[in-house]
Amino acid sequence: MSFLELDTSSSIAQLRMNRPDIANAVYPEAHTELVGALREIAGRTDLRALVISGAGRHFSAGGDLDSIVEAHHSLELRRHMVHEATEMFGILTRLDIPVISAVQGTAAGLGATIAVASDIIVADKNARFIDPHVVLGLVAGDGGVIAWTQAMGINRAKRYLLTGDPLSAESAYDMGVVTDLVDTPEEVLPHALSIAQRIVSYPPLGVQGTKRTFNKITQQIAHGTLELGLMLEAESFQAPELLETVRGMQAAKAAAAAAKAKAAGK
Repeated sequence: MSFLELDTSSSIAQLRMNRPDIANAVYPEAHTELVGALREIAGRTDLRALVISGAGRHFSAGGDLDSIVEAHHSLELRRHMVHEATEMFGILTRLDIPVISAVQGTAAGLGATIAVASDIIVADKNARFIDPHVVLGLVAGDGGVIAWTQAMGINRAKRYLLTGDPLSAESAYDMGVVTDLVDTPEEVLPHALSIAQRIVSYPPLGVQGTKRTFNKITQQIAHGTLELGLMLEAESFQAPELLETVRGMQAAKAAAAAAKAKAAGK
């Protein structure tokens, strides 16, 4: 795998997004890797917990801009994305083992959906969560509506998903979205692993039965909602405004990188 590192050598599976050079942004092949890794984890009976993390300064920047442009032009890619997003969110919310996300820096878009859909979220106090779908002109259909609503309540979910405003980890902790707040990014993963270790020390039937019961709540909320959201998101990829917005962002990003390189050269 070029995007992920998956370690299943112990009862705690560790799934690590490992493209820090692009802030762990999820391009199409990375999306496929995520689905495959989750499918593998779901098929294992020896695993007792899953910890998801991101290498480098950020958890994940979400979908990358080039992929959004490609999806705008390709019906086949849009259909493929809907299929994989359905499977990814379905597996993630059907796992009968606890899912713990270790978030540092930014968790954006799909990255935020994965984090917020987890059972336990560990974040450092300077981390942030953001779903910029509407800023780009896209429908937040990848499961974000479901995950954010369940985590913080529908009115607050509307507040952040309809504006695309960032949510600080400290505010998320006050809302109950972040379950464990630590001081520094370096503490995030060890803290997440310590929680996982404590959970796997318990008899598995109690943990897994409890998790399956929680899953039922999420599945009831997701019934019909995920399908509608993904259908509307696929339609929104075709809007001409989307292409204009993304191209503007790409130009701004390129200009910032050029300015940074020029300053470093001096």
